[in-house]
Amino acid sequence: MSKEKKPQQTEEMVNDVEVDEEFQAQMDPETEAARRAASEEALESSDAQAEETPAVEQVDEAAELREQLEAEQNKYLRLLADYDNFKRRTQKDRQDAEKFRSQSLLTDLLPVLDNFGRALAVEAKSDEAASILKGLQMVQNNLLEAVKREGLEEIEALGKPFDPNFHQAVMQENDESAEPGSVLMELQKGYTLKGRVLRPSMVKVNE
Repeated sequence: MSKEKKPQQTEEMVNDVEVDEEFQAQMDPETEAARRAASEEALESSDAQAEETPAVEQVDEAAELREQLEAEQNKYLRLLADYDNFKRRTQKDRQDAEKFRSQSLLTDLLPVLDNFGRALAVEAKSDEAASILKGLQMVQNNLLEAVKREGLEEIEALGKPFDPNFHQAVMQENDESAEPGSVLMELQKGYTLKGRVLRPSMVKVNE
């Protein structure tokens, strides 16, 4: 039985091959062209995807490098600004140190100037006292000239409007003949050193 069926199976396979070849031969040329075009498009799409992957990686790498460069530039600009600020502060401190180098000495000399003022306010009752006062006056003048060369200046107070930046009010009085808020009396002279208040004037102020 099996030997009789084998020739029949072989004959059926041959017939199937002949049918496939006949089907391909009868295929519409346009359908065949469309099939080929679809196959070529699929191949091109695959190649394009293969080319896009490195391009995307390059774009990402370039963006990362730009971000790193911007970060370094910002860091450099901040350091430059900090250095400029430090240089300006250092220069200002050096100028102030030079400008007010005598501040400590002049502060110590203020009581000496006060004592000269008190001594010269005493009335001379004899020629000898007058001669001594004249000598003190000469010493005071020399001292005032020396401290003025260093930038020491007296603060004007008597009769001036009270200014808390330069005057220190320690007393008040009601004087109708004077302007309200004006200085009636200077109890202790005040001084400035090149515009900086070294000591405010102690004053009595009109109400």
